[in-house]
Amino acid sequence: MPCLLVLALSLVGGNRKILRIACIFSIVKSARRTRHHVHIIAESVTAPLGCTHAAFIFVMTMYTQLYNRLSFGWNTVKIDMSAARRDPPPIVPFGLAAFAATLFALGLALGTTIAVGMLFFIQIKIILRNKTSIESWIEEKAKDRIQYYQLDEVFLFPYDMGSKWKNFKQVFTWSGVPEGDGLEWPIREGCHQYSLTIEQLKQKADKRVRSVRYKVIEDYSGACCPLNRGIRTFFTSPCTEEPRIQLQKGEFILATRGLRYWLYGDKILDDSFVEGTSRVRGWFPRNCVEKCPCDGESDPAPEGEKKNR
Repeated sequence: MPCLLVLALSLVGGNRKILRIACIFSIVKSARRTRHHVHIIAESVTAPLGCTHAAFIFVMTMYTQLYNRLSFGWNTVKIDMSAARRDPPPIVPFGLAAFAATLFALGLALGTTIAVGMLFFIQIKIILRNKTSIESWIEEKAKDRIQYYQLDEVFLFPYDMGSKWKNFKQVFTWSGVPEGDGLEWPIREGCHQYSLTIEQLKQKADKRVRSVRYKVIEDYSGACCPLNRGIRTFFTSPCTEEPRIQLQKGEFILATRGLRYWLYGDKILDDSFVEGTSRVRGWFPRNCVEKCPCDGESDPAPEGEKKNR
């Protein structure tokens, strides 16, 4: 489960210049975080077990406390919560407030069991495959790129050892410390430490080549579900955490992917405005823009549609 932080070396004027290629995995997959992966798995196992045990105690408590409080009439059922008159009196008072608190605690225990239990299965799946969901997405795009250009190459994910048992042993070791130091990891035969990073650079270059330039013909406020852009645009808003961007008539957008009624891209800003300003990119309705006649007829919609639906 590698970190994709890479140092690329290039020779400039006879001196080596170190370029840092930023990576979104640099924090999540750092050495310190990875060394605690086993403990995270252990917690995701013990937490559902403890909550299941607590839920069993809550259920049995409510059952035993309510059993002596039920009275059946001809066609009615009554529950007497004032059990202090019982002989002998109950060891633990169990009134209406205690019943409500126990029922609330039971709901928390069951909710925690389900949520943390799902987290456990997701973590185990990642360990057995030795790849995260983002890395799986990179692998899928690599196959699409090779198939699209009909290249005579095969992409192998470098950190999947080809066996679930081997992947499992990389995390769960006798010493309790996973293999690897956070920067270098055991790799598959025929690959090297930078195989995944090189593939990402190829995909970035391909993304720039296949991007399409659009011109904004109508203003867009940046709303998540705009009401004034049509009913289909409203109901087909992308289900993603990626932002929307505001558009003004006359601006230019470089679209890289999209859906049927939405596009995703970067604003083409003036050089004087770009200095000290980060990239402005996000989703925007397709009916707010039109394709520039200087660009090709290729449309990025099919690629984005399967990535975001």
